[in-house]
Amino acid sequence: MEKEFRSGCPISSTLDVVGDKWSLLIIRDMLVKHKKTFKEISDSDEKIAPSILSARLKLLETYKLIFKIKLPKNKKENIYLLTPKGISLTPIIVEFSLWGTDNMREFTTIDNIDGLNLDKSDIIKSVQDCYSAMVTAHC
Repeated sequence: MEKEFRSGCPISSTLDVVGDKWSLLIIRDMLVKHKKTFKEISDSDEKIAPSILSARLKLLETYKLIFKIKLPKNKKENIYLLTPKGISLTPIIVEFSLWGTDNMREFTTIDNIDGLNLDKSDIIKSVQDCYSAMVTAHC
């Protein structure tokens, strides 16, 4: 299924998918905070509107960054999980966290995030390993 992008530039194409105000925050919540359900994701501090969340989840699913499955014990509720492609966004999430911690503190209150003083490759591996362990426990 061919999608229309603004250009063939890989940065532009990536921004067409995850460059909006919400997509990386949804991925952050799934990856770092292990949120899996619509309700868990909608309860984030940023207060995403349900209609926007629904649209973003569909977009992320279309581009195979996430997938949804039914809970074994509750066939009415979906859980959303990152695909390997979604998990591969971990370095971007880490870089945004590091940059924000270093550069935005003078403008707003920035949460202290445990472990950001580690080597970047260690942070990325730790986040990915924790997420993979969580997924394995659910599937």
